[in-house]
Amino acid sequence: MHPRFRTVAAALVLLTAVGCGDSGPGEGDQLDMGIAVANISLNFAHEMVLGAESAAEHAGDVDFKAVGPPNTDGPAEVQLFQNLTTRAEDGIVLENLDPPIFTRPAARAVDRGIPIVALDTAPTDGSKVTFYVGNDNYALGELMAKEALKRLGDDPEGQIVIGVPNPGTPVLDSRAQGIADTFGKEAPGVKVLGPFQTYSDPGQNYSSWSAQVNAHPDALAFLGVGDADSYNLARIKRAKGGKWLTAGFDVDPKTLEAVQDGSNFVTIDPQHFLKGYLSTAMLIESVREKDGRLPDGWFLSPGGVVDSANIDDIIARQKSAKAAYDWYRPAIDKLLGDQAGNMHPLKDAR
Repeated sequence: MHPRFRTVAAALVLLTAVGCGDSGPGEGDQLDMGIAVANISLNFAHEMVLGAESAAEHAGDVDFKAVGPPNTDGPAEVQLFQNLTTRAEDGIVLENLDPPIFTRPAARAVDRGIPIVALDTAPTDGSKVTFYVGNDNYALGELMAKEALKRLGDDPEGQIVIGVPNPGTPVLDSRAQGIADTFGKEAPGVKVLGPFQTYSDPGQNYSSWSAQVNAHPDALAFLGVGDADSYNLARIKRAKGGKWLTAGFDVDPKTLEAVQDGSNFVTIDPQHFLKGYLSTAMLIESVREKDGRLPDGWFLSPGGVVDSANIDDIIARQKSAKAAYDWYRPAIDKLLGDQAGNMHPLKDAR
């Protein structure tokens, strides 16, 4: 059974432990592991944690805990990560939106012998973390732009507005760059505005997008690269009866509703559950079978488009952790069955 998130005033969520027994790194012994995420309240982190929990449950004998602040707060996550290192000494999956401030804490954990897997955001050079599981975010940005271009007709002319919740976060900046570059190459009549900061907090995000829509009422499209961007753009479009295109990322239930009712033409799915599963499964494997020696490099995890053609299938996938695992299982088996084939140099991560 996979517990749902429970945000607490202390900004710490410890999810139900999986397994029991005596701790130790050997096969068959209990492992003490965990995951730290940037924002325990938002869908992208929820998906990663459910995937990680699922992998821990399937491996068996893993006491697995998840921590993260209720709002995007890098220093708060650093403290939660450091607390986690005292109890998850057999390995930690680390997702964050501010890699530089995790450089020293991650390096200290590695120096203590704790295997660390970077998830969703590539590690910094000084962090001593050498294994990363994540998307090609530039390619996901390209994918969003190409989906928009399909719907804008031949030789579109006008403006598109791009929003980034946390400028300076490499994965988000890469998505925005992929969008901008694709329009620049394939639609010379389109002027790209931004990326503007739209914030990850849902309330701030709504206000930011409202300001952009008011400032650019004749834009062809408003495209966000984060979680709250998707459903807030749809909400604004409905309220204003907008004719412009809107879309964002991730599979929050409100985002899927927006795709289903046609408010958003797509959402780009980074398949966070899959990444959470893969990173945790490979962490457990490395500890139990390889003395904690993680691979070096970037393990590329795929993403995809959610639109009117597959929205019902994706909604069904999101009903439960078991439904998600059953949907992803062919991809999990394929990717874990060819780890070397999916590995790329860490320096190429984007």
